[in-house]
Amino acid sequence: MRNISTVISAVALFLVAILFYLFLQRSREQPKASVLPERQIGSSFKIAYFDIDSLEANYNYFKDALSQVKIKENAMNAELGNMEKSYQKKILEWQQKANSMSQAESEQAQREYVSMQQTYQTRKQTLQEELFKHQEDLKADIKKKIEAFLKDYNKNKTYSYIFEYETNSFMYYQDTAYNITRDLIEGLNASYKK
Repeated sequence: MRNISTVISAVALFLVAILFYLFLQRSREQPKASVLPERQIGSSFKIAYFDIDSLEANYNYFKDALSQVKIKENAMNAELGNMEKSYQKKILEWQQKANSMSQAESEQAQREYVSMQQTYQTRKQTLQEELFKHQEDLKADIKKKIEAFLKDYNKNKTYSYIFEYETNSFMYYQDTAYNITRDLIEGLNASYKK
């Protein structure tokens, strides 16, 4: 019995040694991944950025879109203001007649008041949703125009990435050599004039 366990232990030790040897041989034979020198990587990888605040201030289409939103918002506020005034007028009439109203007239006024509130809230919500959708559509259109311009602009510039820079963004340093804001504004305004 003792001899069997000694033989098994010796065979196991021998097999572990063979596995260890094969493992070391295999790791020596595997080719190392070719790594480009840092200089070659840097020369083929270029990043540019544009200042979104400057774009918003100088892109004519953006200014016109903002103007449209303000006009729509003013119209919404005017409509809601008119509804509110007419409701206030009606409430004032009820208050003046309050002493002379019958029970049925008072209940009818109460139902009408609840209906006016519901109508007002429904209209307000509808107008706000329309305004929000209009804003989102304009944002999407502006983004699409910027992306289309940058796609064409980058054909011969070969930037790997073009980022939008914002005053409160995560970037702490920008090399102005890679600032393409002026080109972007000029190109977008030129295409907008057409």
